[in-house]
Formats: sequence, structure tokens, C-alpha cells
Amino acid sequence: MTPTEIDKYVREYIVAFNGYFTAKARSDFIRSALRDVDAANWRIIRRDNPASDYPSDFEVVEIRQNARNSLLTLQDHPYIKRVTPQRMVLRTLKLTDSGTDGTSPCNDTRWVQKWQSWQSSRPLRRTSLSLSSGFWHATGRHSSRRLLRAIPRHVAQILQADVLWQMGHTGSGVKVAVFDTGLSEKHPHFKNVKERTNWTNEKTLDDGLGHGTFVAGVIASMRECQGFAPDSELHIFRVFTNNQVSYTSWFLDAFNYAILKKIDVLNLSIGGPDFMDHPFVDKVWELTANKVIMVSAIGNDGPLYGTLNNPADQMDVIGVGGIDFEDNIARFSSRGMTTWELPGGYGRVKPDIVTYGSGVRGSGLKEGCRSLSGTSVASPVVAGAVTLLASTVLNREMVNPASMKQALIASARRLPGVNMFEQGHGKLDLLRAYQILNSYKPQARHVSLPYSTGVLSPSYIDLTECPYMWPYCSQPIYYGGMPTIVNVTILNGMGVTGRIMEKPIWQPYLPQNGDYVDVAVSYSPVLWPWAGYLAVSITVAKKAASWEGIAQGHVMVTVASPAENDSSIGGEMTSTVKLPVKVKIVPTPPRSKRILWDQYHNLRYPPGYFPRDNLRMKNDPLDWNGDHIHTNFRDMYQHLRSMGYFVEVLGAPITCFDASQYGTLLMVDSEEEYFPEEISKLRRDIDNGLSLIIFSDWYNTSVMRKVKFYDENTRQWWMPDTGGANVPALNDLISVWGMAFSDGLYEGDFSLADHDMYYASGCSIARFPEDGVVIAQTLKDQGLEVLKQETAVVENVPVLGLYQTPSEGGGRIALYGDSNCIDDSHRQKDCFWLLDALLQYTSYSVTPPSLTHSKNRVVPPTGTDRPLPQRLEGNHLYRYSKVLEAHLGDPKARPLPACPHLSWAKPQPLNETAPSNLWKHQKLLSVDMDKVVLPNVRPYRPQVRPLSPGESGAWDIPGGIMPGRYNQEVGQTIPVFAFLGAMVVLSFFVVQLTKGKNKPKRRKPRVKRPLYLQQQQTPHSGKTPTV
Repeated sequence: MTPTEIDKYVREYIVAFNGYFTAKARSDFIRSALRDVDAANWRIIRRDNPASDYPSDFEVVEIRQNARNSLLTLQDHPYIKRVTPQRMVLRTLKLTDSGTDGTSPCNDTRWVQKWQSWQSSRPLRRTSLSLSSGFWHATGRHSSRRLLRAIPRHVAQILQADVLWQMGHTGSGVKVAVFDTGLSEKHPHFKNVKERTNWTNEKTLDDGLGHGTFVAGVIASMRECQGFAPDSELHIFRVFTNNQVSYTSWFLDAFNYAILKKIDVLNLSIGGPDFMDHPFVDKVWELTANKVIMVSAIGNDGPLYGTLNNPADQMDVIGVGGIDFEDNIARFSSRGMTTWELPGGYGRVKPDIVTYGSGVRGSGLKEGCRSLSGTSVASPVVAGAVTLLASTVLNREMVNPASMKQALIASARRLPGVNMFEQGHGKLDLLRAYQILNSYKPQARHVSLPYSTGVLSPSYIDLTECPYMWPYCSQPIYYGGMPTIVNVTILNGMGVTGRIMEKPIWQPYLPQNGDYVDVAVSYSPVLWPWAGYLAVSITVAKKAASWEGIAQGHVMVTVASPAENDSSIGGEMTSTVKLPVKVKIVPTPPRSKRILWDQYHNLRYPPGYFPRDNLRMKNDPLDWNGDHIHTNFRDMYQHLRSMGYFVEVLGAPITCFDASQYGTLLMVDSEEEYFPEEISKLRRDIDNGLSLIIFSDWYNTSVMRKVKFYDENTRQWWMPDTGGANVPALNDLISVWGMAFSDGLYEGDFSLADHDMYYASGCSIARFPEDGVVIAQTLKDQGLEVLKQETAVVENVPVLGLYQTPSEGGGRIALYGDSNCIDDSHRQKDCFWLLDALLQYTSYSVTPPSLTHSKNRVVPPTGTDRPLPQRLEGNHLYRYSKVLEAHLGDPKARPLPACPHLSWAKPQPLNETAPSNLWKHQKLLSVDMDKVVLPNVRPYRPQVRPLSPGESGAWDIPGGIMPGRYNQEVGQTIPVFAFLGAMVVLSFFVVQLTKGKNKPKRRKPRVKRPLYLQQQQTPHSGKTPTV
């Protein structure tokens, strides 16, 4: 029996407890819970690592297939918090040792699946997301050839770490942990490695790949390619094998040990899309609650939006994106927004900060330096900077995850022409962060602080500021529109736990028409650890339905935290923060210009297996980008705005919007089921004039079974719960008009209305009204290729349908069988022109002649030749659905939920003038950095000592600072040449003076200059000095 076959019957689970217990106590709890289960069907996995001697909050239990019911028994035990599958963490490092200044990718993920492959006749093309071809591609106009020039200095010097070094700050006393592939014991770049621990199943502490060595070098190397904090205490956690494999349990044990060792800073240059890996996410929260400052890479899945990786997307973690050395956002750097909050809410701003991640130099595997690229390179740059900054603070108690993050984002320098979901708060500025962090002071209890120790991210809301505030600035607001939701993160520097006192206050500025805006605020009941959310919903008051202009106000929030080290009962510190709000209001657009995007019925990974819409994307099989107009449908949204349409998002059931306000409801790639009430309401709405456009995708139960894959995370086969779209549910929705999609699966290139098109794993139209317009094309049968590896061409495949409903004043319906041409994730040839044509038809009843008179027009299909697609038997969609619930037999619909109700804040108007520029105004309210002045440090030359045998030629500096070659050959030699030059000049004057004394003096007759020459001479006619 193969290992895979064995794994089908035996699976490992992480049993999390409600507290930390000894190994004997944990074993007793599990044995008590499983006392009725045959001991041969389960066992506790022994974990032999440095944390084994200490109490723990979890165990790994192996359970056989025939004893899976025991999971419920485990979960019922009073001391067991959760039981989750053990996850295999497989990371692929695409590293190329580029020698000196080359670049190579560093693509780290905490999530990789093995998909059962099938033969493909079409080459895989995903060049827009290719890391290997795009490290130096920039958002600006610089060519890649220009960006490949050599960088003479190391990243620590470019960020001016040497200024802090010369002030005596070198990371001393700060414990920094590197969770990576290990480090060799005698590497010449490191002098203060306090501990190396191995958490893998390999019997070595050394780095066999070089990635962990590189990361550690960026943080703490003392020579050649020097790091930021060479005197920091380096703790090496080897959590990945040489095959780049790890397990969640390895991380959990290592995290517990890091807490035990009181680690200050932890770098984690890995990530993945699974923000529902509960044991991992919970442990990250516990780490930061214990004052561990976690720095993590935001991901290498750019330039696509909605590609943030976990744990960098968590509020308590510093998420780092990458830029090149010309301050362009790196093409590979993942973009926001976070997708945790979808579909009902809106994502948060991430990354938090960006820094150099392209062509950064760091320590080689054994010695020397190498250059790598990726956000896993940018992450240790920030981790090293954080370690250095922490060492500059005298009162270390004031350094915590929130205060450090506040200092970084408040000091960051904004990059021009880049939005907040690309750059976060901007580029790391080490010296400004030093000034802010060292002006942070302890607070007295029971007082309102003169300056804020709570920071909001973003710190203001300006719907008029482009491009930074994209997408908020891309569309004005108006009366009757869906509320604009801004998800603000509250950072609480006063303590790990906090709360919002009373309700936030909305204060509109009357001179700036603030009373034309209504605001509702929801927020975290508890701010833990160090952070919480503030969701601000903005809409327009009825009296401004026909008004156009700018309106302003602000939201006041007071945060309270228990006073630490205070013996008084009930002692609290409070801090009040102000969130300025500025919006542009326009008169309500006509119905024909308003489009409603259905977000509620889009599902994504995690938690379920929702496959990609393009089956060619076998290397990335899961649909995890959110399917939102501001993530993987961003380009489509931008196009619609450029065409004058107003696009709103529906994050609630179809029963929750006023259809009389909208011209078209746009459904794209829907995976969710529909409530019966939604189906009935949509029929009424279309009879009353609402139009509908549906972009579907493939659905075939045989193909779904074929594209299952073995998930190393959960050690089980994953079967899709839908296809690219939930075609059976869509067919239920449109059946009343005699329409249906088929389970055919097609692909191919074709031409339509003089436009080149590509059909990527789409379905066909199986049934359509006889008086409708249907367009057909000749395509390849991709389903046959997947199932039997055979190729067949099918003629007259119906792909597009247009229909005018018969009721008076009724709306129009348009169907298309593939969404890939408007999806940024897979798009090869866009069909935005087709979307324009369909909107002309649905919104204005203008039938495109290029479609109605097309030579590809065919008789509408009746759907009698083959049965319509049925739902996959035994699917588990109910586990992730908002519509279905488990039921004996087939799942059934849940009760229809109530529509979201917002509690609008009672305004407290202010009769005063609002600031015109919110960003600059916020800067004025920040900490006065003049209070912390950087001293004018005199540069000095390092002491030179003889080299030991076998040692590289690097300068040695007292205190452990080892400048790189730039300082040796350029920076440190400039004072030497200046001194020698001064000596030469001085010697020349001495020689001339000596000659003058030895020569006999001869008196020359005085010649009177002509008057006109005297007039031309000015008092300041000396030579102009050159720089």
C-alpha cells in the first residue's frame, strides 16, 4: 500500500486546549474523551523538540478513517477548544544564486496543493503573474534594463541605519527570531547567535537551502553585506526541511517556545491565502498578545489585487510589501484589499508598509553575499529595522506591536501615484520612525492624552483624493446609493486589550456641508490584541439628492485601556482619535447609469474548494481572490467607470435592494445558491424594468470528480463543491424565462463583431426563448479533453443570448457562458467591448447590430437534446453556504436572513471650517518630531585589524558594525582623499612661503589702473566655488 493510500485511512488532527497543560494532563484529557474508542484506531503523535519539556496548549492525534466519529467526542470535552486537521505547510523557494547583483525570486507560500494533472493541448500561460519574468517590472515608466543596474550600497545603508549605528544603537539587547530554513553554526557573518533550534523531522540545524541564512543576514549580519542590527540576539528556528516542507504543529510548538523565550521581534517570510487556518491564526494572536512584534511578507502574487497572504493580512501583524530601488512597487508584490470581510463588508488596507524587496543583498549560504527578490526579502528588511529601532528606546516597556506599527506607518513616506492597496502607508523611513518612537511616552491614568496613542489606518477618509484613496476616490457618492464602507483599523498602543468608550461621534462641519452626509459606525467590542476595527458606512442625506459639492466632517473615537502597573482598581488610560471624512456628492444618476454588482452569491477559498474558472490554471487551482470589483475584477470596474457607469456592490440577498434604482443587475461567476424568496423577487423586479446580465462558467460533475486533488494540508482528497460557477443554481434563477446553461465545457479562440475572443473553460446555453437572439461559435470540447484526453471540435456552440421580456416595461436579460474575459485572474483577451454592448442593450434597449445581424446567429436551443446539469451528489456546499443548511437527505435552504440595518449616528454639527488637505492636516496632528533631534554625528573610519586565515576582507568596527564594500571603497575613502588633498595644498603653500623668504625683495613700480577697469570690478568678483 502506498503512502498516499495509507493517508486515505489515517489522518492527523490538532487538538487545541483551553489552556497550557503538561503532557500527562493533555494525554489524560484525550484518553478521557476517547475512552469508548478502540485504542487501535487512534494515537497521540510524539513531538520531540525543544518545547516538549514545557506545558503546551495542543496535541497532535492520529485517527483512523473508521473512527472519525470520535472527533465529535473530542470537541465535546470541556478542556478542548477546537479540533482541526493537521496541515502540511509546503513552501516552494524559487531561488537562484545570482552572485553579486543579480536578482532571483523568493516565492514563499504556506499553502500548496497537489492537483491531479491531465494532458493539455494548450500551453499554460500566466505571464502577467509570472515571478520569473517580472522582478524588476515597475509601475512607472522605467525599463527593466535600466533597473538592472548594480546597486553599490547595502539596504541597511540606503535606509540610513549607519546614522543610528554611529549613535551607538546596533540592536543590542533585542531578541529577534528567524523562522526559516536554519543557519550553519560557523557562518562568518554572525557573532551573536544565541540559540539554534530544529522543529522539523530532519536531524540537522544547518541551512541546506540558503534562504534562512539570507534572511538572518539582512537582519543581523556583521560583515560584508551587513544587516541592520548586528548586535541583536539572534534566535534561529528551523521550521522548514531542505525539501521546503513544514507542518502547522511544528509552527505551533515553535511559536510557544518563542513566547517562552520572550522573543521581541519575529520575522516570518512565508504566507498563504488560508486565513481560516484557526490554530495558526490563533497562535499568531497569542504571540502578539505576548508583545512579540511579528513582521511578515505580504505575498508574491501581484500585480493582481486581492492577493494578500496570511498572517501578514492580520491587524496585529506588520505586513510588508516590496519596492525596487527606484521606489516603484514591485510587480510581484501582492495587493490589497483583505478578503476576510467579504461579502457583507469591505476589506482593510494592507500592506502596512513597503520597502526594498528587489535585488537586495544578503548573506550567502556559507559565506559571501547574494542578491534575492521577493516580499520575503522585504520582510527581513523591516524586521531588521524594527530590531534596530527597538534597541534605541530606553524604556523597552513602551515597545509593543502597536506602538512599533504606529511609528512605522506614521513615519512612512508616501510614494506618488500609487494607491493605498499597493503601498499601504508608504515607504519605510527608518530615521523618522526613530524620532516618532522616541517621542512616545508613558501615559497617566484617567486623563485624556494631549496626543493620541491610538492610530487609525487609514488615518482619514478622503473620497476626493486620487490615486492614493483608490477605489474610494474613483466614484462619488449620491442619495439612494449603497453605503460606502471604509474599514479602518484601530491600533491601541496603550495596552494589549482595549475598548471603545461609548459610541463614536459624528461631527459634520456646517460650512463644508457636512450635514449632507449620514454616517453609521460599527466597531470591535474589544480591541485585542492591540487592534480592532472601525467600520464607517457613509451615505448621502435625502436633502442632497440633487446637490453637487464637497462635504466634510469627522468621527471622534475614544479608546480606553487598563492602566498597566497600576495598583488602583479600575485604573484606565484613555485616548481620543479623530477620523476626518471628506466626500464628493453628485446628484443621483439616472437609473440607466447605475449597475449593481452581486457580491453576496460569490464564494471563494477559504474555506471550501472552489475551483478556478479556467481549468488551464492547474498550478493554482483554488479561487481565492474574492471575486470583487476592487480585487480580481478591478480592470472591469475601471472600464465601467470610464464609460460613465456607476457601480455599486450588493453584499446582501437580492431581497435587500430597491430594484427601481438600478438599470442592470450584474452577476458574474456566482457559486452560491439562491433563497426561494430571492428567485421570486428577481422575477418581479425584471417584470418591472430591471435588467440582468449573467457571466457564467463551467459546471460538469464528471469533470469536477476528475479535477479533485490530494490536499497535503488535510491529508484527504478534495472534491469541488461547485464548478467555476453554480450552474444548477443559476438555472433555477432563470428557468421562469425558459433559459438554462448546459454542462458542456468548451474553450477556443474566435472572432465576434470584429473582436478577437478567447473562451476559457466556459459553458454553453442549453435553453433559450425562441424570440431571443443567440450567437454560436465553433469551439473545442474541453470536457472531453479533461476526461479522456481526446480532442474534438464542436460547431454552433451557443455562447451568447439576448432576450427582451414580454411584460410591458419589462427588463432585458443577457447570458454569456464565460467570465474569464473580464476576470483579471485569468484574462488573456478582454471582452470589455462585449460588456459595453450588453449594457447598451440592458440599460438603454439598444440592440447591437453587430450581434443581431451576426453571421453566427443561430436558432435558440430548446434544451430537449440533453438533460440539464444536476448538482453533484454528496457535495458539501452547505458547509460554506450562507443559503443552505445541513439536513437529513439533501440540504435545504436556511430561513431568509434579515436585511442589514445600519444605525445612523446622530450628528453633532460644528460651525467651524474644516481642513482642506486631510493628509497634511493629519501630519500636523502627529507627534512633533522636532522633540527628538538626530545629532550631527561626525563620520569616522573603522579600525583596521589583520585578517585571520580564511577570513574575508571586511572592516571591523567596535560594537560589531561591519560596513560593506560601498563604505570601504567609497564612503570611507572620501575623508582620506580629502585629508591627503588638504595636506598637498598645505605643503604647496609652505614651499612657496619658504621660497619667498629666500629670494631678495624687489620693489615694483605701482601701476595705476584705468578708471573703467576699476568700475567694472565689483566687491564680490572672486571665483564662484564649485560643489
